[in-house]
Amino acid sequence: MVMGQSRYVPSEENLQKRVEFKDSKFGIFIHWGIYSMFGQGEWYMNENRINCYEYAKAASGFSPSRFNAKEWVSAIKEAGAKYICFTSRHHDGFSMFDTQFSDYDIIDASPFKRDIVKELAEECHKQGIKIHLYYSLIAWTREDFYPLGKSGHYTGRVKHGKWDDYFNFMKNQLTELLTNYGTIDAIWFDGVWDQPDTFDWRLEELYSLIHKLQPACLIGNNHHKKPFDGEDFQMFERDLPGENKSGFSHGTEIGNLPLETCETMNGMWGYKIEDQNYKSVSQIVRLLVRSAGKGANLLLNVGPQPNGEIPEMALERFKGVGEGLKKYGYTIYGTEQGGIESSEWGVTTRKDNILYIHVLSDVMPQYIVIPIKDKITNIENINTGLKVPYERIKNGLVLNTKELKPDIDCIIKVSFK
Repeated sequence: MVMGQSRYVPSEENLQKRVEFKDSKFGIFIHWGIYSMFGQGEWYMNENRINCYEYAKAASGFSPSRFNAKEWVSAIKEAGAKYICFTSRHHDGFSMFDTQFSDYDIIDASPFKRDIVKELAEECHKQGIKIHLYYSLIAWTREDFYPLGKSGHYTGRVKHGKWDDYFNFMKNQLTELLTNYGTIDAIWFDGVWDQPDTFDWRLEELYSLIHKLQPACLIGNNHHKKPFDGEDFQMFERDLPGENKSGFSHGTEIGNLPLETCETMNGMWGYKIEDQNYKSVSQIVRLLVRSAGKGANLLLNVGPQPNGEIPEMALERFKGVGEGLKKYGYTIYGTEQGGIESSEWGVTTRKDNILYIHVLSDVMPQYIVIPIKDKITNIENINTGLKVPYERIKNGLVLNTKELKPDIDCIIKVSFK
């Protein structure tokens, strides 16, 4: 059976890290590996039935001469993000770090000979950005990843090894990641969905190992289910909590842990050369605000190019989002749900005795009704500094908003006594 760690009691450091994670609200997901060389996304091998031994030859040409960890982290920090989640090893099995348990990695198989995870982790530590590591539970290239699950059936593997060997390989790699790279703030697992619910991933052992090596390290798992015992946050793929527009979150129950929603900046996770359909700054800001309105972080993905550069269009989005957060980030960072999680006009967030009403509509509503009993001391439009007319009703508040000017995020500040 799929199960989590039994009788898990998080450490005090872990509980504090959960608070920091919950307050951060915005992170950047980075999908990058040798799949970027094909320019067809991270699932290229599986979807195009590429022989894994032929695919692996791409590693010998992977030399991202323009990769600069300082530039990456600086741009992400300027965007207002508080953490980075980087793909240390994706489903294709190629490790973007120096591992002693496989030659299929950035040091041994590529001419680059530089440890990407090491450089990125060190720069995050320098600049005060949290570092999370994505780790796939799937390996389309390894014979000991057996039995095969839903994916990876046409990658040319003809031999079948032992699952126990693969499991020990994962334990060894996770030990390296949590021993050789300083503080790792979270491990982001993916792939449980590949096998039937009856399959035993032995997550109890993996989770115990992680919490033993770094008790404060958070664990999340993209299994599209209610959190298992031993996990420290819950993520939603391409959906806000409680929604199922993507089809991945059908029937997913929301637990009591900090929440995160991950979404692409364009259409793909890994670099796809023809995918230039990037979300606008307005769309990203509104997605971030709607996430915060549900009490969740937004983990926004970017797929770097094979030469190591972040696409120019993504950098433009970083800059635009960052400019907005410099002005109004205090209405998002460190906030709680404000009582209205999803409305046609927007959402609310709250911090102490202040409620922030985020109007995310291109057409301003005539009025907004807020169910609240607190005694009000002031109501103003943060964007303009002008007062907003209102009247009290039983158990609520009616704001006259028809004269307000629409904005990417028109924010009304309601102060309570």
